Amino acid sequence: MRTSGSGRPRGHDVVVVGSVNADLVVGVERRPGPGETVLGSDLATHPGGKGANQAVAAARLGARAALVGRVGDDGHGGLLRAALAAAGVDLAHLATAPGAPTGVALITVGPDGDNSIIVSPGANARVGPADVAAARAAIAAAAVVSCQLEVPLPAVEAAARACAAAGARFVLNLSPPAPVPAGLLAHCDPLVVNEHEAAFLLGRDGPGDPAGMAEALRRRGPRSVVVTLGADGALVSAGTERVRVPSPEVAAVDTTGAGDAFTAALCLRLARGDDLPDAARYAARAGAAAVRAPGAQGSFPTPDELPGP
Repeated sequence: MRTSGSGRPRGHDVVVVGSVNADLVVGVERRPGPGETVLGSDLATHPGGKGANQAVAAARLGARAALVGRVGDDGHGGLLRAALAAAGVDLAHLATAPGAPTGVALITVGPDGDNSIIVSPGANARVGPADVAAARAAIAAAAVVSCQLEVPLPAVEAAARACAAAGARFVLNLSPPAPVPAGLLAHCDPLVVNEHEAAFLLGRDGPGDPAGMAEALRRRGPRSVVVTLGADGALVSAGTERVRVPSPEVAAVDTTGAGDAFTAALCLRLARGDDLPDAARYAARAGAAAVRAPGAQGSFPTPDELPGP
């Protein structure tokens, strides 16, 4: 096991506490109205879930990545375990929830590429503080721990407390957006949000000036904030620094999973010792790479597939 500069034992670069879903995707010419049936394309099943996405994206970029979460004892659970293992993610703390189905996202995609999604959390809803406690040694030895909000809040809070106790860096991607207590925000270094998630947390009707939103979020307690801006890159607020990070220009095919690729790359570079602006510059390249191909995990880049700065 490695040690950090402070002598603390160091294991994984990134430990993700989060969701694992099977994405069931059907293309439609138009969505049905109430009581109506329409024909769609063949059903496609893809590995997904924000937790699994971030673990896979980090592993593709060369991270020693582990995932803390739950799947069901069903066919989808087996498919997702296989996909994660193939990407090189450590699954020692991916548990099976007895009697619960694996989480599923039901996705319809229209001809213009827009989608509608219904998520059935399944086993993800059973992730709790006990799962975090079982992974305490891995979390304590991690450089960075990443969470999102597709698993219950008590699990996320337990992960934040475990990081604080061990001196690991805690990153929260506030997606999907939901109210979170100030005590949780105080652990975030950084809090990662897109413009809409930032507006939600601030109680605003819509996005505003990114720098202003980042400063308003900092006043809520996070140690640092990253506001992602899609094709316009990101805004980083850390200490006295306010840094606008550009995104490489690419031909976008599908934005699914781009935010997960960004957050995973950010965590990896923080684990490797980058400061937050430099980590965000690398993350913007990973996010841009992920929009060049359809789907989530299948679009995540390796280091040699990253577009230039």
